[in-house]
Amino acid sequence: MSKPILAFDIYGTLINVHGVVEQLQNMVGDQATLFSQTWRDKQLEYTFRRGLMQNYANFAICTRDALEYACQLLKQDLSTQQKQQLLDTYRTLPAFDDVEPTLQALKDSGIAMFGFSNGSADAVETLLQHAGIHDYFDGIVSVDDMKSFKPNPGVYSHFLRQAKAQLESQGDGQATHVGGQNAWLISSNSFDVIGAISAGMRAAWVKRSPDAVFDPWGIEPTAQIHNLTELKKALEQTL
Repeated sequence: MSKPILAFDIYGTLINVHGVVEQLQNMVGDQATLFSQTWRDKQLEYTFRRGLMQNYANFAICTRDALEYACQLLKQDLSTQQKQQLLDTYRTLPAFDDVEPTLQALKDSGIAMFGFSNGSADAVETLLQHAGIHDYFDGIVSVDDMKSFKPNPGVYSHFLRQAKAQLESQGDGQATHVGGQNAWLISSNSFDVIGAISAGMRAAWVKRSPDAVFDPWGIEPTAQIHNLTELKKALEQTL
């Protein structure tokens, strides 16, 4: 079988969204970890709500509004300058340690890889450039083009179109092969994995935390890994 096409989620999968904690410690002290998690959780919630309401605002606005929420909830009176510093940091967050060696190994194997994100294309480009991993990708696909967010099935179809792939029906409502290749989403977010599988893709769930729980919806990831360095072997076992 031909080699797969891989769609890598960015925030939380390749890029450590909690890379802002050290900066937060200087601003909110012992609440830094809680603040970071609250900010991230609300950020995702706002994308879900805006998607359902069809009241789109881009990921940067969802991130900004979630920051305001975290400040109010945790009663942290950050200055306008501090808030801007945090938002600027969000554009330069670090990649996880397992990312670059994994991307290098996949690139060496000739596997096509795309960044696929709720973030706008320019924000993702900046993030990947700063993390030193931009050049591993064949392209960046943003949901911003669709004015919606994951897990809207339309955004996964958008990825397949942008990757110049066509779903082939299997006759049972499922579609896993794309232009003779397997289309995979790689994500640490279970809602994203379930969304991709529901839209006809395969998906690997990166369980980055031992405490992470995959949503019990009766839809299982095609593969589960604990570290991205396990990805290449997991792909080989399912092809």
